[in-house]
Amino acid sequence: MRLLVCAMETSSNIHLKELKKYLNDDIELVGVYDKELGNPMYDLTKLAIMGFIDAIKKLKFFFQLRDELVVAAKDCDKVLLMDSSGFNLPLARKIKETYPNKEIIYYILPQAWAWKKKRVFKLQKYCDKLCSILPFEKDIYTNKEKVTYVGHPLLDEITKYKTTLEKTDKIVYMPGSRKTEIINHMPVFREISQQIKDKKHILIIPSKFDKKYIERIYGDISNFEISNNAPKSLKEAEFGFICSGTATLEASIVGTPFVLSYIAKKIDYFIGRKFVKLPHIGLANIFFEKMGKNPIHKEFLQEKVTVENLLKEYNSMDREKYLKNSAILREYLKHGSSQNVAEIIQN
Repeated sequence: MRLLVCAMETSSNIHLKELKKYLNDDIELVGVYDKELGNPMYDLTKLAIMGFIDAIKKLKFFFQLRDELVVAAKDCDKVLLMDSSGFNLPLARKIKETYPNKEIIYYILPQAWAWKKKRVFKLQKYCDKLCSILPFEKDIYTNKEKVTYVGHPLLDEITKYKTTLEKTDKIVYMPGSRKTEIINHMPVFREISQQIKDKKHILIIPSKFDKKYIERIYGDISNFEISNNAPKSLKEAEFGFICSGTATLEASIVGTPFVLSYIAKKIDYFIGRKFVKLPHIGLANIFFEKMGKNPIHKEFLQEKVTVENLLKEYNSMDREKYLKNSAILREYLKHGSSQNVAEIIQN
């Protein structure tokens, strides 16, 4: 089988790597994904965008990429789209219009329950199988036969959790994987690392970034030890300062106490707040709200992302309560999803 894959996000490729373990050896991946998983059409680092403005600037390139993937789909048996709905939904439409009988599977669905609910109808129209990773997600779809709750992929990838709070003297910093996120967070994280004494400060940097890119985007990192292994470093750390994203859910599942921060471009934040009507941005907090519970961790956004605010949470957080909530979260999400998705692809 030849499988056309479009996985643009760093987190999507982590999930794809786990999924590949359950795919038959004769399945060949074609398309856009991390180069360590095969021979992709493009280098992922060139595809990363952050916010509405960046997306507009790269429109011409992404139209070209979409057309190239539609051509590639001709010689593929099935299509697997992962996350990145701004690109993957139009791609699904184009592929379905060009090849009506081509099976399209969508894994890591757009967060239509948060905003742009019209995407539900597009997903149902252009995709054949929808793999949901959230327990409540299926409720918003009218064609429920297409939707399967497969479990959350992080529960495949995270097999060791904290059951007690240990003092390791290690603090982990995760400023994100997109350029704007990193540039916005590093000055704050750098200052925090200087104010917290007698600790090892571990900075997570994606392995796909080369030395020149790191020097240009991260700035002075002399006060940090560098790690490319986020799960291992999260498990070993006694606390984390983490940019909003999948990493915050990962930390919540592992049981490492942390504080979430996020700084977007002002125009992006303004537009986002107009459309997204949620009290929280952290996935773990959203899940806890669905369960009728208080947030599991603090969130600081935009101008509230200050050294003072983050340090205050570091010093005052109820870590024991957080650890108990982490176990509740794991039970809520149940099992992992890679094997379930592999079965859907191969059937």
